[in-house]
Amino acid sequence: MRHYSYADVEKGLDYPRLIEALADAFRRGGEPMPVRCSYDVGAEVAPGHLLTMPAWHRGEALGVKLVTVFPGNATRGLGAVSSLYVLFDGETGQPRALIDGEALTNRRTAAASALAARYLSRADSRTLLIVGTGHVAAHLPMAHRAVRPIERVMVWGRTPEHALSLADRLVGEGFDATTVADLAAAIAQADIISCATTSSVPLVLGEHLRPGTHLDLVGAFTPQMRESDDEAVRRSRVFVDTYAGALAEAGDLLQPIAAGQWQASEVCADLHELTSGAKAGRATEAEITLFKSVGTAIEDLAAATLLVDDKKPERVR
Repeated sequence: MRHYSYADVEKGLDYPRLIEALADAFRRGGEPMPVRCSYDVGAEVAPGHLLTMPAWHRGEALGVKLVTVFPGNATRGLGAVSSLYVLFDGETGQPRALIDGEALTNRRTAAASALAARYLSRADSRTLLIVGTGHVAAHLPMAHRAVRPIERVMVWGRTPEHALSLADRLVGEGFDATTVADLAAAIAQADIISCATTSSVPLVLGEHLRPGTHLDLVGAFTPQMRESDDEAVRRSRVFVDTYAGALAEAGDLLQPIAAGQWQASEVCADLHELTSGAKAGRATEAEITLFKSVGTAIEDLAAATLLVDDKKPERVR
């Protein structure tokens, strides 16, 4: 059994190949995978949760991501979230690889956003607004540049120092990157808005969205969290990574539904339908599109298999 470190994952999963691997996985479809399970495993003095995310292709591969969330770790100088991915052989059940879960999650999450943007953003999208300054946010510009001619990146964060640090990093990666203080003004300028936060209050307001914008909502992965307001959802054609996950966990959709402002039946398509050609993505240059992802285990399995097998999937539009 091989071990893949954070650096191994970063080096082994370039975005063009990873995006194609995810496209192939979603296009294949197959049997429904379980929505992530969460277990309370903490103690009174150290609350914590264990999350499990299994996925499989029968006879080929199976794997599970194990995630722990211990919010009190900050007092110990440790991160709140830790994760590992274990890949098994699909014929024998023997373990094949142990993979750094954080690195795998960061890259497959950004790649899924880019895959959706290939169908939902305008082909001439050049200006990207990143809302958030965490690990996933840092990966999004490079992923989007794999599918669109991204030149300018604006970075907004609650902590200006963190936003400046991310912008500097992006400059080093070849982007024209700057920080922005006025989020509303930045929203009105962006071709693609990609949010990766843990916000529980709307950050992107529908009144600020201009025609032709693509809104990519990556964070807010529980019913209590949200990055957009009801108006943003109402004004958009909405797409999701999976129906089961998004309609069980995405506060950006569940809260407008609960308020009677929107209906689940208004979801236009998921990534399986987009990649298989069963349903179309962007229909006009002027419409606003919204992609809501909460993550799905099939993405982890596709990324892990690509990393370990080093396959080169062919691009199929």
